[in-house]
Amino acid sequence: MYSREMMFGLARAHPQQRFRFYYRPHRLFKSFSDKLPSNSSRRLLVGAPRADLFHALNQRVDAPARRTVSTFHDLFVMSGDYSSPDFRARFTEQARQAAEHSDAIIAVSQFTAAQIEQHLGVEPSRIHVVPHGVHMPPAPGSASRDNLVLFVGVIQRRKNVARLVKAFERLPAGWRLALAGASQGYGAAEELRAVEESPRRHDIDLLGHLSAEQLAALYARARIFAFPSLDEGFGMPVLEAMAHGLPVISSKSSAMPEVAGDAALLVDPLNVDELAYALSRLASDQALREDLIARGRSRALRFTWDSAAAQTWAVYEKVMAAS
Repeated sequence: MYSREMMFGLARAHPQQRFRFYYRPHRLFKSFSDKLPSNSSRRLLVGAPRADLFHALNQRVDAPARRTVSTFHDLFVMSGDYSSPDFRARFTEQARQAAEHSDAIIAVSQFTAAQIEQHLGVEPSRIHVVPHGVHMPPAPGSASRDNLVLFVGVIQRRKNVARLVKAFERLPAGWRLALAGASQGYGAAEELRAVEESPRRHDIDLLGHLSAEQLAALYARARIFAFPSLDEGFGMPVLEAMAHGLPVISSKSSAMPEVAGDAALLVDPLNVDELAYALSRLASDQALREDLIARGRSRALRFTWDSAAAQTWAVYEKVMAAS
């Protein structure tokens, strides 16, 4: 999502400029399903890009251009036990290389910026915080919702699904939990075991990966959104749920407080009792739900992709001026 929003958004905002969209070999063929803006063209990413400025959108820079900007989304692979040792070693080397090769680094949150400084030794002057955006759907109607708690994300240790399941078990009968996301992340087996062994197993739906249309339908049905992740570089599902008019429970750790502000119930993600109490409060208090829905929609309006593109362009201009 981020890459597409930046590429197409910047090309749209600056029609007088020429853009080259570089793709790695395994992405190039798939890219032809998108019609490019008239001021853009495709290139295969092999070696150093030929451009006045190259923006690496995923914290990987194999060979720098004359001027290079990179976006760092998170460093949880380096900071926590959320991947295999081999993957951690490869990721760490790529991140260090990207930081070394970049004239400027875009971090998607203050939390991620601090991690870049701490784990990669990058001076703060080279780091620029540019948050993600969200597309606002139409304001939700008055249609009734189901007693459904929704979680969206890949099932893995970092997403804290097992504790969410334990907390959900304390909700009264008549409530369901929907887990929307592929079950292939690191530590997924442990999280899925909590689902299969739950005394409320018949009330839990493992939905796998969903299309955008299927996910929108779930957002329209659910009454509560729960995202007690242990570590996020930004926390996009929190913002999307707010945009769709759902009251949100999330974590008071990593980047989630930056995204949620005062528009969500924030809990200690390691504390099942605290998470269960937050679920119980939202399940039983309609006034609280309505307050968080209003706060959440207002909060989401502050995050737009147009703003993200404009702030990104400002980073480009600063890098070009400095050189």
